[in-house]
Parts: sequence; C-alpha cells; structure tokens
Amino acid sequence: MSNRVVNLLVPVISIILGLLVGAVVMSVSGYDPVKGYIALYNGIFGDVYAMGETIRQISPYILAGLAVAFAFRTGLFNIGVEGQLIVGWFAAAYVGTAFDLPKIIHLPFALLAAALAGALWGFVPGILKAKFRVHEVIVTIMMNYIALHTVNALIKTVSGGDFKTGKVKETASLRSEFLSNLTDFSTLHYGILVALAMVGFMWFILEKTKTGYELKSVGFNDHASQYAGMNVNKNIVLSMVISGAFAGLGGAMEALGTFGFMAISGGFTGIGFDGIAVALLGANTPLGVIFGASLFGSLKYGAGNMPNEADIPLEIVSIIIALIIFFVASGYIIRVVLNRMNKKKEAK
Repeated sequence: MSNRVVNLLVPVISIILGLLVGAVVMSVSGYDPVKGYIALYNGIFGDVYAMGETIRQISPYILAGLAVAFAFRTGLFNIGVEGQLIVGWFAAAYVGTAFDLPKIIHLPFALLAAALAGALWGFVPGILKAKFRVHEVIVTIMMNYIALHTVNALIKTVSGGDFKTGKVKETASLRSEFLSNLTDFSTLHYGILVALAMVGFMWFILEKTKTGYELKSVGFNDHASQYAGMNVNKNIVLSMVISGAFAGLGGAMEALGTFGFMAISGGFTGIGFDGIAVALLGANTPLGVIFGASLFGSLKYGAGNMPNEADIPLEIVSIIIALIIFFVASGYIIRVVLNRMNKKKEAK
C-alpha cells in the first residue's frame, strides 16, 4: 500500500469513525441516528436550493483552509485566519459601497482590497517572527481580537453610527440573477470560482515556482535554507502575507456574496478557526482543502435541517465535527494500523 493511498485513507476512515461514533452519541442521547443522518443529507442535497446554499457555504471554508494550509506548508502556524478574514470582509464591504465604478473594475478592486487587508494583517506577525522571533501563534491569536474590535469601530465610523455598512453595490457584487434563478433563489454566488482559482494558485506557487521551493525549504529547515543562501526572514514574511491574503479573500466571499454588507459583531465568525480543521483534514494540500471544506460546509449548512426534520439539536452536529477532527488528529494511529495490515499482507 503506497503512502499516497494511506494519506487518502486516513481522512476517509476518520470521517467514517466520526459518523459512527456520532451515531452512538445520538442513540445514547435518545435520538434516532438514521433519521438524523437522513435529515442531514436532505439539508445538503434535498433540493437545488439546499445544494446552492451548501456550495455557497463551502466557498469561504476553502479560502480559510488554504490560508492555514499555506502557512503549515511553509513551517508556520497561522491562528490569525479569523482576524484576517474579518479585516478582508470589511475592506471588501467598504470598497463595494464607497466607490462608483464599472463592474469590470469595481469587483476586482473589492477583491484586491480584501486580499491586501488580509495580507497586511498577516504581515505584522510575519515581520515580528522574522525580525524578533516572536512566536506567530501568540501574535496571530491576539490580532484576532484586535481585528474584531477595530472593524466594529470602523463600521460605526463609515456608517455614521449605524450597526452595519451600506449594501454593496451591484457593480461589486458576486451574486447574479442567473445563479439565483438556477438554484431556486438561493444565495449561491460566483465566489466558488474565486475560491477554486486560489486552489490552483496555491498549487502553482508551491509546486511550480522557485519562490514556492524556497518557502517550503525554509519551513522544513530554516538553518539549512539559510546555509544554502536563501533569505529566511523574507520567506517567513512572504508566507504570512500570502496566507493572510487567502484569508482576506474568504472575508470577501461574505461581503460581496453571501451578505452584501458587514455588521457589528459581538463575536467571531468561526470560519477562520474552522479553517484549521479544514487544512488538517485536507492534509495541507490544495486539493485536500477542497475535500475538507466541502465536508465542513456541508455539515454546517445541512445541520440546520436536523432540528426541523429529526428534532435533533445542532450541538449534536458540533459533536460529530469534533469527533471527525479528533480522529483526523489521531491519524498517526490509523496510519500505524494500516501499515501493519499492509506488512502482514505482504508477509503472507
């Protein structure tokens, strides 16, 4: 059994184990797991509206997962994706409401503003890590709170004291009447195409460019990379900037697509934190992130149907997601079992 097959089997087995133990949790709690999973399935694939909403939910998860995965691949742990997503959301919403431009300019401008805002929020922990060796986990966690409260204050400022920004103009919107009619008036938008384009962009950078080679090398061993003549500090900063840009675009999906505005929030969206699990489930690979984001987006949206159809509380779905993450995190054990089974098969 090749390593590639084992890498594919570990998340699949983790999901199956998570769903099985989740069924046990539902049974012990007095709920019917069969009805529960049927309701979950219907919530995801029940009709074109549900499928449209599910795909819409997946878009920001892909970008949040890419942000975490990119940092992981280059030896960094970006816990600040949530904050980077929030500032990207605000930047996209502000540009989408403050300017009168043709759509061919306005929409790319709003997306670029979101990416730049996220990149700036990633630059700060990157430069602190590179110059002063301040651990990026601590800085990025703190910057999540700075982002939340700073953006809340900015929303009040730009809205004249209101609790939300104005509606994003049509010229900056990712929504379309065609997609809305196609999916029975769901909020599906073209953000999924942006997210998939960024998947290809990450793969291209890491696998086909000299910059990507250097970024991965610094992540594996910064001392050896420096000895080989690479600029370690520059690559650390660049890694966090690119990671932050992915996260900022995740915020743009919400500003320009799902909601069309940004409101003052008392707490985090959770998308950035879920991005850690998405990246983990996807083994920090671009293609794997699509898989992980599809699972999380589907579970998050489909869960809304479980209380209505099966009378099962949303907390049960949170438990199932946590179980899947647990088994993915315990992937080493699954890997050992698979390798032992493979060795026994070869011995026979």
